[in-house]
Amino acid sequence: MRGAGVTGVAATKIAVLVSGSGTNLQAIIERVEAGDIPAVIALVVSNNPDAYAITRAKRHGIPVVVHENRAYSNRRDYDAALVDILRHHGIGLVVLAGFMRILTHVMVEAFPNAIINIHPALLPAFPGLHAQQQALDYGVCYSGCTVHFVDCGTDTGPIILQAVVPVLADDTEQTLASRIQKEEHRLFPEAIRLFCTGKLSISGRKVRILE
Repeated sequence: MRGAGVTGVAATKIAVLVSGSGTNLQAIIERVEAGDIPAVIALVVSNNPDAYAITRAKRHGIPVVVHENRAYSNRRDYDAALVDILRHHGIGLVVLAGFMRILTHVMVEAFPNAIINIHPALLPAFPGLHAQQQALDYGVCYSGCTVHFVDCGTDTGPIILQAVVPVLADDTEQTLASRIQKEEHRLFPEAIRLFCTGKLSISGRKVRILE
């Protein structure tokens, strides 16, 4: 099987960009293969040749490209080459599933309003790395996760969906991250489904769900 998901004229071609274990990739694959999302995962791209997400993709017959950072002298050149890869595969939606790089304007302008990311906090609170520890250090009662469109900032794009997770008195970064991740696995595929079914409308910073 080449790719995962439905085929046909209406199917959106998705590229999933990964750097790590790929648990969100797995959740997306399962929803696509179940027919819940009118899409085909046409490509998985990893900047880390040792990412376990690559193994997950290959198990489902999804083409993989390893696109390493060290081959490029700067982020713009890296992104320009990435754009070429994605365009070659006819990608209509780029999904960042634990992709540990900040995209430059080169990528964002090549796929306007067609790159989405998930972040383990209730944005705009706690952007960037170690969001779960940031939430614990701040002493919040609730955290969660956010799916958003990607712009040229760090976790600053228009918000699509959010899920709330309570912060417990004895939480560590790991226990909070684990509970948030369960919501990520539910929320991220749902946001992709909304995109692929044409249910999202963007006006400035506001994303409207049309269903």
